[in-house]
Amino acid sequence: MLGLSTEKYAPVRGNKRMVVILLGVVSFIVLSLLTFSRATFGLSSCRTIRTFNEAVAFSTSSPRNTFVNLNTVEATANAKDNQEHVLVLTPLKNASPYLPRYFELIDRMTYPKHLISIAFLVSDTDDNTVELLREQANVFLNRRDPEQRYHHIAIYEKDFNFELPEDKRHTFELQPLRRSYMARSRNYLLTAALREEHAWVLWLDVDLVDYPTTILEDLQSVDVDVVVPNCLRETEDNSFWGYDKNNWQETEQSLMMQKDLDPEYVLLEGYYEFLTNRALMVDMPTHLGRLKKVPLDGVGATFTLVKAVVHREGANFPPYVFQHQVETEGFAKMAKAMGFGVYGLPGYLIYHVMNQ
Repeated sequence: MLGLSTEKYAPVRGNKRMVVILLGVVSFIVLSLLTFSRATFGLSSCRTIRTFNEAVAFSTSSPRNTFVNLNTVEATANAKDNQEHVLVLTPLKNASPYLPRYFELIDRMTYPKHLISIAFLVSDTDDNTVELLREQANVFLNRRDPEQRYHHIAIYEKDFNFELPEDKRHTFELQPLRRSYMARSRNYLLTAALREEHAWVLWLDVDLVDYPTTILEDLQSVDVDVVVPNCLRETEDNSFWGYDKNNWQETEQSLMMQKDLDPEYVLLEGYYEFLTNRALMVDMPTHLGRLKKVPLDGVGATFTLVKAVVHREGANFPPYVFQHQVETEGFAKMAKAMGFGVYGLPGYLIYHVMNQ
C-alpha cells in the first residue's frame, strides 16, 4: 500500500513545484511592472523602486536602521583638508534676475565642489525662479568630472502669502513684520535641508555681485562659531558705501537706552526714525587686515558662515522678539546667549547689488 501511495502522489509533488515556480514568475512580472509604471509615470507621491531586491524589501516593509556618529562631525579651521561638508542656504522670492551671477560666484569658489550642498526655499514667487533652479541643478549635478559635481542640491517651495511691494521692502514701519516672515522662511529651509554630514552652514544672499574665490576657506580659518565679512554696496565709482548694517556691536549708550524700552519693541539699524547708538561694522576700520576679527552682537545674512553645531544646539531665527531683535540679529543674540562666539571681519569686503 505504501508503494502504491507513493506512486500515486508523485505527480502531485511535481505539480506543487510547478505552482511554486509559476507563482515566483508571476510575482517577478508584477513587481517589474510596478517598478516600470512608477518610474515611467513619475508618481511623485511614492518612493521610486529601482531594483527587484528593493521591490521585495519594500513590499515586506523590512526595517531600515541608520547609525550616524555625530561625534565625528566637526567644523575646524582646516575644513578643506579635513573634507568637511558645507551646506549653502538661500531663501528666494522672484529671484530670476540674480540667479546667473549667484551661480557664477558659487562655481568660482575654490572649496571642493563635491563637499558643497546647496538648498533653496522659494516663497510667494510668480516668476520662473524654480525652473531656473532646476536647470542649473541639473548642470551642477551631472558634470562629467566627478570632482566638479556638487554633493547635493535641493529646491523647496513654501508660500507664506505675504505680499509686499518692492518699493516698500525697506520701509521702517514694515520691517518687524517683513523680518518675521523672513525668519520663518529661514527656519523652514534650515530644518528641511540640514543633514548629518554638514559641518558648516553658509547663509548666502542671492543678490551679491562679488566676493573672493577663497572666501569659504578664509572664513573657516578664523575658526569661530559665527563669522561674517563686511558687505558693501556696489557703486559705479568704487566709492565706499556700506550695505549690511545688521552687523553691529552694542555700546554703553545702546544698552542704556534698552533698559527703558518696551520688551516687545524691535530695534532696527540704518533708519533715522530710531537711532540705536550701536557701532556698525560698516563704519569700522578696514585697513587692519582681512582676517582681523571683532566681536559682534548682531549679524545680517548676506554671507554668514555658521558652524552647524550652533544650529543643531537650537539657535535659529526668531520670528518673535528676542532681546529687541528678530530674524538674523535675533539669531546672533540667541547664539551669544547660548555661549557661542559671533564675530565680524571689517577688512574682508564683499559687494551687494545696488538695489533700493
